[in-house]
Amino acid sequence: MLTLNFNPFPVLETERLRLRAVNPKDIEQVFALRSDKEAMRYIAKPVMKTLNDAEAHIKMVMDGVQKLEHINWAITLKGEDTLMGIIGFYRMAKEHYRAEVGYMLLPEFHKQGIMNEALKVVLNYGFNEMKAHSITAVIDPRNTASENVLLKNNFRKEAHFKEDHFYDGMFLDSAYYSLLAK
Repeated sequence: MLTLNFNPFPVLETERLRLRAVNPKDIEQVFALRSDKEAMRYIAKPVMKTLNDAEAHIKMVMDGVQKLEHINWAITLKGEDTLMGIIGFYRMAKEHYRAEVGYMLLPEFHKQGIMNEALKVVLNYGFNEMKAHSITAVIDPRNTASENVLLKNNFRKEAHFKEDHFYDGMFLDSAYYSLLAK
């Protein structure tokens, strides 16, 4: 079974980044991230319309951490506290030692290696602290930037489901990637 203990919250660091808990002070950045059409282009969820939407999202994130249902980190630069993106484990199958990783980054921080750096430290946490046997990622197959991040981190494409979910009036595909513990 996955080993889940998020108290105290695990702060992760890399050379450039500090990954910390998402908190109510992040409301403006969460709203900016989740209301940005470019950032949300490949995420089959509605864009946020109000700060109340961001507040509810932050509460959901914090509650999930408290209940050990999922864990999300705010991605920040070391020495700064402004959220640039979010990364975390969702849809955890504890009894199968498996977690799904998901992430998003404000467009102004794309193509700087930030997500690759954040993913490496989160994968390390997933395999070494949570004791995951496998970590999966489910992406929109058109999202080549996300695919490249996964491939750089040794994920393998395992499946491509055609029109497997319906969102916003259309059927969309899903691509499944997986990485096994070394």
